[in-house]
Amino acid sequence: MSNISNLSFVHPNAKIGSNVTIDPFVYIDDDVEIGDNCHIMSHTSIISGTRLGKNNTIYHGAIIGADPQDFRWKGEKTYCTIGENNHIYQQVIINRSICEGESTVIGSNSYIMAQSHIGHDTRIGDKCVIGNAVKIAGNCRVDNCSILSSMALVHEKCHIGEWVLIKGGCRVNSNIPPYVIMAHNPISYFGVNAFILRKEGKDEESIDEIAKCYRHIYQCNTSIFNALLRIQADVKQCPERDAIVKFVKDHDYKIASLPLEMI
Repeated sequence: MSNISNLSFVHPNAKIGSNVTIDPFVYIDDDVEIGDNCHIMSHTSIISGTRLGKNNTIYHGAIIGADPQDFRWKGEKTYCTIGENNHIYQQVIINRSICEGESTVIGSNSYIMAQSHIGHDTRIGDKCVIGNAVKIAGNCRVDNCSILSSMALVHEKCHIGEWVLIKGGCRVNSNIPPYVIMAHNPISYFGVNAFILRKEGKDEESIDEIAKCYRHIYQCNTSIFNALLRIQADVKQCPERDAIVKFVKDHDYKIASLPLEMI
């Protein structure tokens, strides 16, 4: 049994799960699916093509599954898919994909803070925090357990690895490898995200190996190609080392805060 205000509009074709609360002045469009135990607060709009999993809370004034803000979109049928146990706060806007049958994807157990914007075809992992007024352009990726502090700006097609902390107000204009803190403008390496890694159970040896990797990449004044060779020779093999090397290679050695002559 759901609690749906008679002051809201729910399209007759929308699929509403059990124990869903829909407050007054909510707009639920055609071809929307809302999972069990969700709470949709007043003045929220959930647009056609949105798929909400269970236990999500959508706060006042959010727009979920909004039409893409991209000239390439010509009205194709696209989607916005959101996992479970997320908190999506006031006036957040999340756009659908621009590609026929494709989806913008938000994982599970994340916090998307007030007035943030997530562009078309972006993929947000699990256990992420997207801070107040963060702007993420289209075709971006944010991996699991990363934090983007308030007013960070992420340019199109950037990939932010897992366990990353982006300081407030940063302009992310390239790929960010895992486990780091990035700060300042122009964006630059600020250290290893050790506090959060410890809090989530990473041991000191693993954190030390991560730090050794990034000393070679960011602090030895050598090319990224040579830095990877040094990492593979000098740093003990571990999942964290392998993840860093793989990330850099997968992105053709293009990562944030390295001058072109060091790539």
